[in-house]
Amino acid sequence: MKQIMQIAALAALIAASSGHAAAECYADYKAKQDSPLRLHYGVMQVSACSPGQANAEVSARLQAAGWTLLNVISVFGPEGLQERKADAGPYYLRF
Repeated sequence: MKQIMQIAALAALIAASSGHAAAECYADYKAKQDSPLRLHYGVMQVSACSPGQANAEVSARLQAAGWTLLNVISVFGPEGLQERKADAGPYYLRF
């Protein structure tokens, strides 16, 4: 019985750590607004590292703020944040 409890605790720990890793995903993207035309490059945290899921999430969040997604450039982990911070300017983790 003790072994079963240890295995269950280990499984719960693994599940929790994999959920944390999923929260450490980011996407960089290009977006626009019309009338007048405005463009921006930005970085946002996303809930899934899958490009397809990130695309849908980025699009929905931008649309809610009046922006149209042009494209998701890439999906990456926290190691890519600092190199994109200056380029994203005010749109770094804004949405």
